[in-house]
Amino acid sequence: MDYKKYIASVPDFPVEGILFRDITPLMGNGVAFQAACEELKDFAVEIGAEIIVGPESRGFIFGCPIAYRLGIGFVPVRKPNKLPRETIAVSYQLEYGENTLCVHKDAIKPGQKVLVIDDLLATGGTVKATIDLVEKLGGVVVGLGFLIELSDLRGRDLLEGYRIKTLITY
Repeated sequence: MDYKKYIASVPDFPVEGILFRDITPLMGNGVAFQAACEELKDFAVEIGAEIIVGPESRGFIFGCPIAYRLGIGFVPVRKPNKLPRETIAVSYQLEYGENTLCVHKDAIKPGQKVLVIDDLLATGGTVKATIDLVEKLGGVVVGLGFLIELSDLRGRDLLEGYRIKTLITY
């Protein structure tokens, strides 16, 4: 399926000079959304994923239906103070500042095969922090799945050694 026809390009959002790739038209089209989730689900099967991990919030949008379809669990990765039980955290650098992500301390079993799902691979910072959380808990990241990759931002460079599946590349 040509997923690009379901992505809206919005110039100067959220700031001037940025061309924002809006995935909501794809999410709003049942056939396109289902096809994208199925393709990422097939990748999960191919790599033997035992659990899906997704950073908030768009990792939830794609990760949950994939986990549901496979009958496996989904683990949310969230910003600080959003998870109710004991967590571990990883901080990472953004272009202008720092961000922190958290996961429940008991969310991943040692040796568990993890597929990280998110909507977008840009610089790779969020997904790398998510990988660090999974690996701190003893999980094994067997793959990374994304709807969109912005190749000129070179996020793959930060993720060398991991299997990556993207459905759209700009």
